[in-house]
Amino acid sequence: MKLSSNIHLSYCTNIHPAETWEETFTALKEHTIVVRDKVVAAQKLDSDTPFAIGLRLSAKAVSEFTDGAKLDEFIAWLEKENTYVYTINGFPYGAFHGTRVKEKVYQPDWTTPERLSYTLELFNIIAELAPADAGGSVSTLPGSFKEFDADEEKMFENLYACAMHIDLLSEQYEKDLHLGLEPEPLGHFENTQETIEFFIRFHQWAENNELRADVLSKRIGVNYDTCHFALEYEDCHDSLTRFENAGIRISKIHLSNALSIDPHNSEAQKAIRPFDEPTYLHQVLIKKSDGSILRFRDLPEYFAAAEQSDYPHDGATEARIHFHIPLYDDPESPLGSTRDHAEAALAYLKEKPETCPHLEMETYTWGVLPDTLQVPIEDQLTKEYLWTLEQVASR
Repeated sequence: MKLSSNIHLSYCTNIHPAETWEETFTALKEHTIVVRDKVVAAQKLDSDTPFAIGLRLSAKAVSEFTDGAKLDEFIAWLEKENTYVYTINGFPYGAFHGTRVKEKVYQPDWTTPERLSYTLELFNIIAELAPADAGGSVSTLPGSFKEFDADEEKMFENLYACAMHIDLLSEQYEKDLHLGLEPEPLGHFENTQETIEFFIRFHQWAENNELRADVLSKRIGVNYDTCHFALEYEDCHDSLTRFENAGIRISKIHLSNALSIDPHNSEAQKAIRPFDEPTYLHQVLIKKSDGSILRFRDLPEYFAAAEQSDYPHDGATEARIHFHIPLYDDPESPLGSTRDHAEAALAYLKEKPETCPHLEMETYTWGVLPDTLQVPIEDQLTKEYLWTLEQVASR
């Protein structure tokens, strides 16, 4: 939905298990429309208010749009339901539910033609779908995964080709289209400093090859996920200000929330055990008393280190776990959350609404949350909307 100052808000439909277009369309009909109706009723909104959808399309679903008929059918459905799509989550290429995802979510990465081709098709779709006044964004991985030791020049070549395609579509459709690279722990770049340095190298590469660096500034930016930057112990205001000063566009802001614990608390150590599940990577970042950050690839590695070494107790002040939990409610003590980072992002937008027009709530891990945090999916999503809208109204 459209908020004040031309900011658009949706939830990301990557929460719904769907790999084919038929599965995706069914999820929209069976869940998204129900959520819309609940939010409209709870907020007493005018029934004519258009409702925004944050779409997730797998590579398989994208391939099923090639004949054009399904896209035309979808556009007609959007109009009938008074809904619109302004953003697509293009980070997960393949299966994202019910199987081991872990580091596979980074494959294929931006060194490959498959990732480029997939993203180009996503932009062909969003160019058709996005309203002219909203523009269209696609979010993607931060180039690669650190463990892959990826060839950065290959990334630059593919990202540049993508930027040129986006620029062409933007002119053709007269819409502001842009790609957001999404830093996260153990990504090719993961925090504010690494991200800025990546963009500096990218622009320098373009200039050295006598290519158009100005197109990069317009069409490629950052998808700022509040969970991910909180995991890195970043200050939201400082981080967003640094990106602005570096001339890096904020393409989209993901509102999401991570777990936080006191690593000295033995009950907290027990309380995070149920979050160790086999589908997604749950990186653990521990802040030590000297300000340095110790990183663990996943919860099993963290548990093993906690049992066999001085970590996390020696010199540690806090541990944060990459597990997206609901925005609207903190988990029971001794668990904590990083919700204040999402709150800070909304406060920053209140001060500087021109920073980013695209907001998306992205708690994709609901399907693997412990039973104590589970409620019907439509109710969970509605609560996230109501929390976000309350934050926006109160600031």
